[in-house]
Amino acid sequence: MDSTKDTRTPQGEEHKLPFSYAKIAEVYSKKAGNMSATAAALNIARRTLYYWRSNHPELDEMLKDVDEALLDFTESKLTEAINNGNLTAIIFHLKTKGKSRGYIEGQEITATVQSAKPMTQQEAQDFIQDLENTY
Repeated sequence: MDSTKDTRTPQGEEHKLPFSYAKIAEVYSKKAGNMSATAAALNIARRTLYYWRSNHPELDEMLKDVDEALLDFTESKLTEAINNGNLTAIIFHLKTKGKSRGYIEGQEITATVQSAKPMTQQEAQDFIQDLENTY
């Protein structure tokens, strides 16, 4: 696969990236998925990297794969810490994955508010303030 091939931009103009998708993904991986650091390492503007990503679906998929691999790695490190009895890791895991079993801080409130008439910004703020004061 030649990822430096010409591709069409939304405006239909020919555009050739100065780096292969694989090279961009490699740098992105080395920079732990940080777009700014990746752009700096490639000596391009961060905005350019975001443009390439949004206009080159194959590149975007490769960068998403890097993001997923990094997430897998960090989850495995969290599991290691849990297995080693790290209390902070255990608590974090319970707060994020154990919510259905009651491991939450504070209270989660879900509400549906219906009004007979549209509220102004000030009325909405006052309403929310009243709720916060009451609960």
